[in-house]
Amino acid sequence: MLSYQYQVRDPLGRVHDGTIEAASPDAATQSLRRDGFHVLSLDESTAEAGLFPRRISRREILYMTSQLAVMVDTGITLSAALDGIAEQEENPSLKKLVLDLKSRVEGGDDFSSALAGHPKHFDRTYVTLIKASEQTGSLGEMLEKIASYSQKELEMRGKVRAALAYPAVMIVVALGVTIFLLTYILPKFQPLFERKNVQLPTPTVLAMTASDALMQYWYLWLLGAVALVVSVWFGRRTRQGQQLLDWVYIHAPVIGPTARKVILSRNIRTLGAMIAAGVSVLDALRLSAEVSANYYYETLWLRVLDAVTTGNRICESLRHTKLVPSTLVQMIGAGEESGRLDDVLKKVSTHYDKEVETSIKTVTSMIEPLMITVMGFVVGGIGLALLLPIFSLSRGG
Repeated sequence: MLSYQYQVRDPLGRVHDGTIEAASPDAATQSLRRDGFHVLSLDESTAEAGLFPRRISRREILYMTSQLAVMVDTGITLSAALDGIAEQEENPSLKKLVLDLKSRVEGGDDFSSALAGHPKHFDRTYVTLIKASEQTGSLGEMLEKIASYSQKELEMRGKVRAALAYPAVMIVVALGVTIFLLTYILPKFQPLFERKNVQLPTPTVLAMTASDALMQYWYLWLLGAVALVVSVWFGRRTRQGQQLLDWVYIHAPVIGPTARKVILSRNIRTLGAMIAAGVSVLDALRLSAEVSANYYYETLWLRVLDAVTTGNRICESLRHTKLVPSTLVQMIGAGEESGRLDDVLKKVSTHYDKEVETSIKTVTSMIEPLMITVMGFVVGGIGLALLLPIFSLSRGG
């Protein structure tokens, strides 16, 4: 149960304030009306929600879906299953979400319609699959498939983030060490070189120049870094900026091929899940475009959708693009000809998941020595710039 603060007017016109516990706002309102009150305002209690409500993670939604699948499969009604999940849920935000779903279902809404009321937590793929299962009466089975689909998505995201984490940490460390050497270590030797009137070699002159620029104009460097971050942040919210970032993502050296495989794996997995669930090919293609999270692949699948609408096959629409490997086009064509497209897409999706995993390992193994080499070159260069004048002083002494 959740706690709500209310303000009501009784039949005599007097206003009352108080707190009530209920499963949802609608349930709280109905309870107050049954007591003869006219509800003026109703808000969730701040003591329950807190100033910073706890967020609902994708993994929590996945776990809820898995629980729901098991409970529905064992014959428990959807309403009772949701109530059972809510009772044991420790996250107040997720508990509120589940109770709202229960309230909507008990109010006569389809489960898919109830889910559609929370697009932040249940995307169109989730809602469409549930809607398809409602038409065939296979809700439990579909929830299990959605849980499996979501699990693969989470695993893929985790692998990509893990692969990007190492170079990100290395870049931060390299920048930190470089700034420390240029702003703290190098300036301590500069007075010594000036007193001894040493003829500085070119590497030392360059390092000293960089050190002076960094120390004297630190505010400009800071403003430049902030401007870069802000530009990228705002650029992603413009169509042209997002297109540029999406192009860089799939064409960048080393990571570009892996990025394309990750996107294609997501596209194929979604397309296969949709067609296997009985969703129309047109709707499946539209949702595959939406989950791309990349302008160029989204545009590609929307073009395929337009072509299929006019009577062409999927493989024919994909044949003249460099974004999709020819082997994948051939496999989709074989699935269309045999009438087993959903089975083929499932196998292709599994194949691409393995390809992505192998590709990520390869990229990580390539990035690691590359980053170490770059870091060694930068730090070694600064160290050499310090040692060369010292060697000159030693020979001169």
